[in-house]
Amino acid sequence: MLSQENQPGTHRTVRQIARETELKRSTVFDVIHKELKLKCFQKKRAQDLTEANKLTLLVCAKQLLKQYPEHAVDFIWFTDEKVFTVSPPVNLQNDRVYAESGIKKKQLPAVRLLRTRSTFS
Repeated sequence: MLSQENQPGTHRTVRQIARETELKRSTVFDVIHKELKLKCFQKKRAQDLTEANKLTLLVCAKQLLKQYPEHAVDFIWFTDEKVFTVSPPVNLQNDRVYAESGIKKKQLPAVRLLRTRSTFS
């Protein structure tokens, strides 16, 4: 169910474990939650930004702010309405993270909770 630390991407879903062990899914689910005391979190999508991307965005934002008077800056709202797909779709319902039951979501490292993709990969 969990990837090994040195082997990312080796995790198994509850359904895969049930199929391999010939147990019911509900039994595998109970073992994960009651015996192993693990809690399930969903991953979230995020854009993978490099340091160069962050610096470029900061410079562009500062240049854009210089074009407007300071009293008008609070009223500016930007939206990005262009929708395009570079990477294949991923069903985030199936992409879960398990952690010990005493751990809160905000205590987990962002690397484990985010499914990142780079632009124009």
